Amino acid sequence: MGVVEQYRDYVMTGFMKRVEPVVVDHGEGALLYDADGREYVDCFAGISVTNAGHANKKIIEAAKAEMDDHVVHACSYVYYVPRAGELAERLAKVAPGRLKKTFFANAGAEANEGAMRLAKRYTGRREMVALESSFHGRSYATLSITGNSGRKLGGGPYMPGVAFAPTPYCYRCPLGYGDPETCELACAERVKEVMRLHLSGDVAAFIAEPVMGEGGIIAPPDGYFKAVKKILEDDGALFIADEVQSGFGRTGKLFAIEWYGVEPDIMTLAKGIANGFPLGAFITRDEIADAWKPGDHLSTFGGNPVSCAASIANLDYHLENDLEGGAVRKGEALMARFREHMKSEALIGDVRGKGLMIGVELVTDRQSKGYNAAAAGFVRQYCLDHGVLIGVGGNFGNVLRLQPPLVIADAELDKVFTTVVDGLAEFRKH
Repeated sequence: MGVVEQYRDYVMTGFMKRVEPVVVDHGEGALLYDADGREYVDCFAGISVTNAGHANKKIIEAAKAEMDDHVVHACSYVYYVPRAGELAERLAKVAPGRLKKTFFANAGAEANEGAMRLAKRYTGRREMVALESSFHGRSYATLSITGNSGRKLGGGPYMPGVAFAPTPYCYRCPLGYGDPETCELACAERVKEVMRLHLSGDVAAFIAEPVMGEGGIIAPPDGYFKAVKKILEDDGALFIADEVQSGFGRTGKLFAIEWYGVEPDIMTLAKGIANGFPLGAFITRDEIADAWKPGDHLSTFGGNPVSCAASIANLDYHLENDLEGGAVRKGEALMARFREHMKSEALIGDVRGKGLMIGVELVTDRQSKGYNAAAAGFVRQYCLDHGVLIGVGGNFGNVLRLQPPLVIADAELDKVFTTVVDGLAEFRKH
């Protein structure tokens, strides 16, 4: 029985609109190859995971050495596991500000849920504020703080004590402004009003992605997080920066919150942290970390030594090869090309992002800004048919998501650009 038939008969896939008809055989750098040897430029990186590229030898060798010379598993919270301690120290050295102590988990949802639990333990409060259009995971608690109904269907009622502030989405400003130069960051001010009007004065934390991924690659205006952090400090609430998707060089900084000059109280990590090996984490200051009491939390597989070894090598690879600087250069060049193409392509309503976390929003027309999900779906399929893998996001599925491995070559980015442009032209013929 072939893989396609195995998936059809034995793997749950009903939660997907479709499973891409690509049987992955192997990968290298920014390229994936199927079982028939066909080459694809991977412009989605396994949903922003393989930032250091597929089959990165340095990272794989580190994981192999851990397996060959040491152990595959020894719970890092029952015993002292050297690789977990080493990674925690390394993260403390590169994290913003005073962030120092790390809890290791398995993936992003677990990291976000643990960060929420710690925020409640430290503050003694119980309520949370999140953003509309946000995504923080698919567990009960993380769906409760996800501001996208499409991800929550059929799972309610959700956790009480959660309120949502407007998305800092300048292209579609929910408050009717749209110009960050003149709006005086009204979206940030609304965080205070949401806390005051929608909750009971018991806010433990505000959680936000510094650049929103599933919501359509939305980068808040420059002063947004500084304004929100001041509101939170005045109230005694914490700021949790969800860097699950935007971290590890994706935006051209090691962590996207660095673009905003703000030190979060807790920062969550996963996806790119180990370049494909399963690992999640959250990191915080000493006094917040020390709020844990015996029995409060644990993760059997968190801090797995093989994943931690891969993560250490991944971090080394980032720093030694300046993947962040490369992401800035490549991302700015690619966005500039799309913005130039906008002048003659009315299907493109907005091009935005940071580094190699890029969104190209497609509209029915620029005046109404109608969500053109049909065009986005068509272009995604066209790209697949022509050897390029991209994502689609946004609340209404009309944003092309371009998030390749940071090692992608300029010639490969050329192919991504021309294939997307050709796909838009082909859509017009239909």
